[in-house]
Parts: sequence; C-alpha cells; structure tokens
Amino acid sequence: MNNTKITSHDVARHAGVSQSAVSRYFTPGGSVSKKKAALIQAAADELGYRPNVLARSMITGRSKIVGLVVAYFENQFYPEVIELLSVGLQAKGYHVLVFMASRTVGDVEPIVQEMLDYQVDGILMLSVSMSSTLAEQCASQGIPVMLFNRDQADDRLSSVTSENGAGGELAAELLVKGGYERIAYLAGFEGASTQILREQGFLKGLKAAGKSLYAREVGDFHYDQAAAAARRLFNMDTKPDAVFVGNDHMAFAAMDVIRHEFHLSIPDDVAVVGFDDVPIAAWPSFNLTTIRQDVDTMVDETVNRLLDMVEGRATEPSKVRIPVSLVERGSTRTLSKG
Repeated sequence: MNNTKITSHDVARHAGVSQSAVSRYFTPGGSVSKKKAALIQAAADELGYRPNVLARSMITGRSKIVGLVVAYFENQFYPEVIELLSVGLQAKGYHVLVFMASRTVGDVEPIVQEMLDYQVDGILMLSVSMSSTLAEQCASQGIPVMLFNRDQADDRLSSVTSENGAGGELAAELLVKGGYERIAYLAGFEGASTQILREQGFLKGLKAAGKSLYAREVGDFHYDQAAAAARRLFNMDTKPDAVFVGNDHMAFAAMDVIRHEFHLSIPDDVAVVGFDDVPIAAWPSFNLTTIRQDVDTMVDETVNRLLDMVEGRATEPSKVRIPVSLVERGSTRTLSKG
C-alpha cells in the first residue's frame, strides 16, 4: 500500500497546471478556467487528492468552522434546527462542530474554552446562556457569538428568537375566546428567556380579557418533569379545563397524562395549547394546537447575521425577533358561551 500523501503540487504536475491554479480551484470563491478546472478535478480524482483544510486555515486565519453548543436533544425542536443550521452553513462553505452542555452558565465555560482552542470562526448557542466574562473573552478575540432561541441582557451577544411574548398572548386569546374558565400554565425552565417571555405574554393576554391564571406548575422543558407537573395540575379537586404549555415537548407529556392517567378527553374535557409546532404536533395521535415558530426564517437570519460578523460585513451585534403564528388543531375547540 502506498502511504505517500498526495499534495497539491502532485495534482498540478499531473494536470499540467500551476500549483496556484490548484489552490484557487479548491478555495471557496477562487476561480480558474473551465478547462483547467476539468484537468485539476480529473487529476485529483485519479490521484485521490483531498485539500488540507486545516493547513489552509493556518494560512488564511479562518477555520471555516462554527462551534455550536446545545443543551439537549430531547426536545424535537432542536434536531430539526441543527440539521437546518448545518445545511445552511455548509451551503456557505462552513461546517458545524457540535458540543453538548447543560443549560447552566457555569457548565458552558469549559466547553466554550475548548471551542476557542479549535479556533472556530463563530459560536452558536442553542438555548444556553453565556457569562459576561466569557462574552468579553470571545469579543476580545474577535469571535462573534449568536444566541438561538434564547436571549440575555448583554449587548455584545447577537440573538435570534421568536416573538415569544406575542405567542403567549395568542395562546391566551384563543383560550379566552373558546370560553375556557379554569386556565392553567405549565412552565418550562424558569431561567430561560423564552419561558419568561411566553409566560409574561400569556398572563398579559389573560389580564386583558379580565381573566386570571387558575393554576401553574413547572415542567422544566423535560418530558418526565412535565408529566409530573401535569399530574399535580390534574390531581386538583376541580381540574383545569385548559392548559397552555411552554413548549410542544412538554405538551405531549401533559396530553399523555391527561388521557391515559386521568382518562379525560382532549379537547372535550381539557384544551391543550403548545409552543413550537414541531412536526410531531401534527401527528393524529397529538393533533396539537400550538404557536408556530418560523424555524426556516430563524435559521436563515442566524446563518446570514453570524457570517456577516465572521466575514467582516457587520461589526455590531443585533437582536432579531421573528413573528409567530397560531396553528389550530384538534386539541382545542370553540365553546358556546350561551
């Protein structure tokens, strides 16, 4: 077996072109004539040549890698988002390096430090927060940070989120319009900006209609905790007749408990509204009314704004809020008030 590493010089000699032409051909944005491109690709295929991306990054000072920190994959919202982000970044010549973290700031610190060792060009944080010290370190090294589906009060950090407060208001308006009286809320992780704003919007919508919250429990954005929270809600002597849940993933847990443990009908006995509109929400087994996040627009804005900063087209961080919409399905119904 021949273990000799094929270089761009070998390809150039085999193709009968200059080494600089080979370099331009394998550099995103570089250009060579169609004739030379065909010769170079044929030579590379025959010799089994692949460009050394790491060596190129040492020359250009750019790794073409975006570090992505995600807290958990349990929520069906995030696998879809990561796939779309990866495809979007690859289309621009970048690749994603995924790191797992918990949702607390302290656990993110060593992970981001490791990402910096990889000389990533930018950092994407999905539903996790960053300390002000770490934000300052990234800023000082010229590495832009983008928060996705989370925000925090730090002007150095860009973010792309939905209009979470408006989504909470839509849920309240729907349930009030439906004539529900004992309206509960099942909260997510209470340190998350998404959770805080969704609940604030929901309470605002109830108050505007002269209603107050009947009951509240916390599901922490996890299935098991949400199921336990739903049990507490529906163990009450007078049970809620509607519940707004902080995301679809917890809503599925609540629906399972309501139907299979308390033997209540959805929507005849209890209405359920979620938030996200993950694909499973439309499955007949759930048929969940929910607040839709416009994932495609969120991802497009994230990719474009992050790369604008990475490539020097933008110098100031930005906060982007994407509108949401209500998707009515079979987990709610319109009730007659007469």
